[in-house]
Amino acid sequence: MYDELTKKDIEKIREEIEYRKLVVRKEAIEAVKEARAHGDLSENFEYHAAKKDKNKNESRIRYLERMIKTARIISDDSGEDEVGINNTVTLYMEDDGTTETYKLVTTVRGNSVEGRISIDSPLGKAVLGKKVGARVYVAVNDSFGYYVVVQSMDKTTGDEDKLRSF
Repeated sequence: MYDELTKKDIEKIREEIEYRKLVVRKEAIEAVKEARAHGDLSENFEYHAAKKDKNKNESRIRYLERMIKTARIISDDSGEDEVGINNTVTLYMEDDGTTETYKLVTTVRGNSVEGRISIDSPLGKAVLGKKVGARVYVAVNDSFGYYVVVQSMDKTTGDEDKLRSF
């Protein structure tokens, strides 16, 4: 399965790769050298921890590079009156009468705790492309779903979102 990413996502991933290569890698190599200088490596916890951190950074770099290489670029453009990627929507939940606000994002930036839902989630798929006032059925699975109403939409996009760390 390919990750669907916007050009902005690719840009943010490249920034993280560059930061990890130029800053984090240098710091990790220094930490390994310093810990190695403390003597016996078999009982040197600092050395093993520094090596683990260095390897974790290198693994993250490889993961991000592979993500870019295999990504499918999607547009974050949408009609003026349609819910699109990076739009904030306020939804009325018919089941319990509550109102919730979410920002629709690509999979790598999804974080429901922070109010960002993926366009691949059942709710994200259901409201993507809908207009304010639309009553939408959210199919959770074959036997369960619920209705929401798109109450409002904000098209402003901010750069405050960060990529989800894995």
